[in-house]
Amino acid sequence: MKFPARFFLSLLALGSCQVPKNSPSTSSITPPPVAAPASAAPLWHSAAYAVYPDSVVQGPHVARAVSRRELTSSYRSPANAFQSPRISFKFSLNGKDNEMPPGQDHVIMALPRAGQPLETPVIVFGQQYVDQTPVPADTYLAPNTPLRIRLDLRPMLAAFRQQGFYQLYNGQKLYQADFKHVLVAGNTAPLSWDFDNLIHKPGLELTDPDGNGIYETTVVLNAHSDAETTAAHWQQTLDTTEFPQLTSDYPLLDALYNLALEEAKRAVEPDGTFRTGKEWAGVWTRDISYSIILAQAALQPEVAKTSLLRKVTPRGRIIQDTGTGGAYPCSTDRMIWAVAAWEIYLTTGDEAWLRQVYPIIKNSLEDDVLNAYNPQTGLVRGESSFLDWREQTYPKWMQPVDIYQSESLGTNAVHFQANQVLAQMATTLGDAVVAQAAQQRAARIKNGINQYLWLAEQGYYGQFRYGRVYQHLSPKAEALGEALTVLFGVAAGRRAQTVVTHTPVMDYGIPCIYPQISGIPPYHNNAVWPFVQSYWGLAAAKVGNEDSFLASLMAVARPAALFLTNKENFVASNGDFAGTQINSSNMLWSLSGSLGLVYKGLFGMDFQPDRLVFQPFVPQALQGTRRLTGFRYRRAVLDIEVQGFGNRIDSITLDGQQLPAAAVPATLTGTHTVQIKLVNSLPEVSYKVTHAPPHAAPMTPEVHYAAGRLTWAPVEGAKAYQVLRNGQFAARTTSPEFALPSAPTYAEYQVVAVDSRNYESFASEPLAVPARKFQRIYDLGTGRSKSSKSYKGYTGAGFVEISSTQNKTLAVPVTVPEAGLYAIDFRYANGNGPLNTSNKCAIRTLRRGRQQLGTVVLPQRAVDEWSDWGFSNPILVRLETGLHPLTLTFEAANENMNGEVNQAMLDYLRLTKID
Repeated sequence: MKFPARFFLSLLALGSCQVPKNSPSTSSITPPPVAAPASAAPLWHSAAYAVYPDSVVQGPHVARAVSRRELTSSYRSPANAFQSPRISFKFSLNGKDNEMPPGQDHVIMALPRAGQPLETPVIVFGQQYVDQTPVPADTYLAPNTPLRIRLDLRPMLAAFRQQGFYQLYNGQKLYQADFKHVLVAGNTAPLSWDFDNLIHKPGLELTDPDGNGIYETTVVLNAHSDAETTAAHWQQTLDTTEFPQLTSDYPLLDALYNLALEEAKRAVEPDGTFRTGKEWAGVWTRDISYSIILAQAALQPEVAKTSLLRKVTPRGRIIQDTGTGGAYPCSTDRMIWAVAAWEIYLTTGDEAWLRQVYPIIKNSLEDDVLNAYNPQTGLVRGESSFLDWREQTYPKWMQPVDIYQSESLGTNAVHFQANQVLAQMATTLGDAVVAQAAQQRAARIKNGINQYLWLAEQGYYGQFRYGRVYQHLSPKAEALGEALTVLFGVAAGRRAQTVVTHTPVMDYGIPCIYPQISGIPPYHNNAVWPFVQSYWGLAAAKVGNEDSFLASLMAVARPAALFLTNKENFVASNGDFAGTQINSSNMLWSLSGSLGLVYKGLFGMDFQPDRLVFQPFVPQALQGTRRLTGFRYRRAVLDIEVQGFGNRIDSITLDGQQLPAAAVPATLTGTHTVQIKLVNSLPEVSYKVTHAPPHAAPMTPEVHYAAGRLTWAPVEGAKAYQVLRNGQFAARTTSPEFALPSAPTYAEYQVVAVDSRNYESFASEPLAVPARKFQRIYDLGTGRSKSSKSYKGYTGAGFVEISSTQNKTLAVPVTVPEAGLYAIDFRYANGNGPLNTSNKCAIRTLRRGRQQLGTVVLPQRAVDEWSDWGFSNPILVRLETGLHPLTLTFEAANENMNGEVNQAMLDYLRLTKID
C-alpha cells in the first residue's frame, strides 16, 4: 500500500504516535512478567507473552476465547507511558530536512516550570540550540504538555530581498518564489521525523501573523489518544457459513479464524472489490495481490478478479500505486499482481480468466524490461516491495532517483516469480517464444539475487544494492524479501533453510527490517506486519522449521486476540498497536495472512495447475484433530480432516480410498472427504530461530572532502568506520577522517559506521573525488527549444521543457575526447508533485542512433518547486572517441502511471568519464 495517500484520508481520525523504543530520546518499557493461568501449560511462550489453548497472556493483559465465536480482551496501550522529556527537533522549509546536517538537532527539556508556560527561546534558523537543564531521575514527560516553538526566519527573508534566494547548509538554493511552508519535525508526537508528511499533520506548520519574521506554533506533547484501548469484546455477528468452517482442539485459534472470516466478509465493498482496511478505502495493487496469494484466491475468487482488474491502465498495463518520486518506475513491485492473477487460476481453473490476464502481464513485464531491468546484474531496479515510505527503510540522502537506481530483495523476488508465472501461462496458452524469454529473465534475476544480494556470513540476503554510479549492499535483513526468496524458490535447498534459521526475529515477531534505523518512528521501521509474518511462517513451514513456524502462528494470533481485530502493524519492540505512525483495523492482508497460515500452513494446501497437493505441517504443540469443512476447490467441495502432528503424511484418503501423491485432481467434482494422518514425529532436522533484541544501527555519517581528506562528525555508538571506494571496502579507521590516496581516475567514496555489535549504518552519500576534471557539460537551453518559463536556478543560457507534447525527441550530440566508460545523466526539475506520492515521474529513453542506451528517470522533486534542480539516474555506456548523436525520446514504454502529465525541465546533459 502507499502510506502517504492513505495518510491524507485518515490523519485526523488517528491518535498520537510514539517514537521507537530504540530511539536515544525515548525510555524503554520492559514488559511485565507473564502471569500464567494455573490450569494449563502454555502452547508457546516467550519472554514477552504466552499462548494457551483458549487465551493469550501478555503481562497484565489477557485475551480469552469465551467460545469459538466470541473473544474478550483486557488490553490497554502503554503508548503514553514513560516518555522522555528530552525533545529533539529541527525546522523544515517546504517539508525537507534542510535546516542542519543529519544528527544535529535542537533540544529542549519539556519539564514543568512553576507559573511559566513551556516555550523555546527564539531560535535562528540553522543555529543549533541545546537546552542544558538537568533531568531528575525517574522524571517523564507529562501527558498533554503544551510547547510553544518560536523561530527567527529574518536572515532568510533578508536574503530573499537581497539576492532572491537563501543558501541552505548543504549548498542548495531556495528561491523566494519556491518558499511555501516552514514546519517543525521532531522525536515526540505529534512531532515526527517524517519530513515528507509534515505538512499534512495539524499544528506542525509555523506562521508569522504579525509579519515580524518570527514564526511560531504550539504543539501538545504526549497527548492522550482516544485509541488507548481496542474493543474489549468480539462476538461474531455476520453469517460466514458460505466460507470453510474450522474446528480443532484449540478454541482460541478457532475463534481467531472466525474473526478473520468475518473481517474478510466486511472487507468487500458494494462494488465487489476489496477494501484495504477499515480506515483505507480503495483498491491498492500490492495489498490486494499479497492478500489474494495468501487466501483470497481460494476464499473469494470473484472479488479477487474484480479487484485486480480495477488496477489496470487503459493501455492494459498493471497500475503501480502512487508513490515515491511519482511512482513508476521508482517503484516497480506492481508485478505481484501477476502472481495473484495466477493464484486465482490455480484455485479456479478459469481459462477465460487466464486468457484475459495474460496480455496484461506480458505487456507490463515488457515495459519493465525496458524501464527497470539492469542487463549488467540481471536485477530489477526500484523500491523495496511494500516498504514504500522512503525514510522508513532508506538513508535520508537517497532521493527517489537513487531509489529507482537501487536493486532490492523483495522486488526482485516478485519479478522472478512474475516471470515464472508468465512462462507457465505462455506454455499453457501455446506461446513458446514468450515462455522461453520469461524463463530466461527469471533465471537471470535468480542468479543476480544469489550473486549480488547474498550475505554468506550472515546467512540471509541483504536489503538492497544502492549508491550512484557504483552500488553497495545494505546488510540489513528484509523480512518479506527473505520469505519470498524461500517461497518462490530463489533460495533453494540448504540456502533456504539457512535463511529461515538466521534471519533475526524479535520477541513479538519478525520485524520488517533488522537492525532498525535510529531516530525513525515505527511504521516499517521497528514494526511487525502480520501479513509479512504470515509469509515468513509459510516459508518456515516449507523448509520444515517447526520452531519458526510455530512462533509465526503465535505472532499472528497474539495481536489479533489482544486487539480483537486484524491490525495493520504493531511496534516490534513492545508489541503495541498504538505506537506506529499509522494503523488500521480489519486489514485485508493481515486477516488474509491469518487465514493463509491455516489453509497453506496447517492444512498444507499447494495449488498447482492440474491438482491440489496437501503438505500439512502441524507443530507438536498444536497436535490433535482439526477439520476444515466446505472448502471449495474448483468444481469440488472438500471436507478435510488432519490428525496428529509433524510434516510427514502417514496416510491420506479421498472418500476412504488412498490418494496417490497426496493430490486431488483438478477435474474432481462434487462433495468429498479428505482424511490425513500425520506420522506424529518432529521434522527430521531440527532448525532453530535467531532471536534478536531491539537494536538500532548507528546513524549514517555525513562526509565532506577538502584538501585530500574525507572528514565526518563522530557517530554516536560507532567503534569504527569503513571507507568504501566505488562501492568496495577500501579501509577501516577509528578516527572520523581519512586521507585519500592520489588517483588519476574518477572515484566515489562513502563511509559506514560500525557499532560494538558489528552492525553497520547505511553508507554515506556517495562523494565523487575528484569529479569535475572528468566531466563535460552540454547546455540544453541554447537552441530553438529553449523554454520561456521564468524558473530560476538553471546554470547556462536556459533550459528546455520536455512533456508528452513538447520536445518528444530531443537531439543532444556529444563529443567524446577519449574512449572509455562514461556516465550520462541530466540536471532537471520536476515540480509536478512531492517526493513521496502522486504519479508524475517523467520517463524517457536515451538512444545513440537506433541503439537504446537506457531509461532516463526524472522523478518529482517538490510541489510547484520548478527551481529545485537535481540529477537523473546515471546511464553507463562505453563510448569511442568522436561525435555521438544522442537522442532523448518519449516512447510508448515511457508512459507513466498518470498517463497525461509526463513533464520535466532539462538544464544540461552531464558526461562523466569513470573508467
